[in-house]
Amino acid sequence: MEQIIGPLTKLGRFLLAVPMAIFGILHFMAADNMAPMVPVPGGVIWVYITGVALIAAAVSIIMQKKARLASTLLAILLLIFVFAIHLPGAMAGGDGGQMSMMSLLKDLAIAGGALIYAGTQPIE
Repeated sequence: MEQIIGPLTKLGRFLLAVPMAIFGILHFMAADNMAPMVPVPGGVIWVYITGVALIAAAVSIIMQKKARLASTLLAILLLIFVFAIHLPGAMAGGDGGQMSMMSLLKDLAIAGGALIYAGTQPIE
């Protein structure tokens, strides 16, 4: 069984980290478009901070340095997105509500994967 779990965990690590790095880069490329979604004052600054956090989590997970902490914090960040950004949009309904629901479910699933991955990592 260990012969399967090791390679699957390694693959899962990359399948988690690479999209997070890309999302982080996209936060810098589309900061002005994302800023109106931020539910607290500061708009574009929070988009940049979030981009840095996503990239930092991805690097940490890929390099396996503080990966347990990084993936746990990534899950917390994604759950904040779920409750602060996507849930209000999903509850509003309409076409935007459907897109918000898809984003809510995506971030919820990624948060779950990040927590599962965190559980496979040693405490540093």
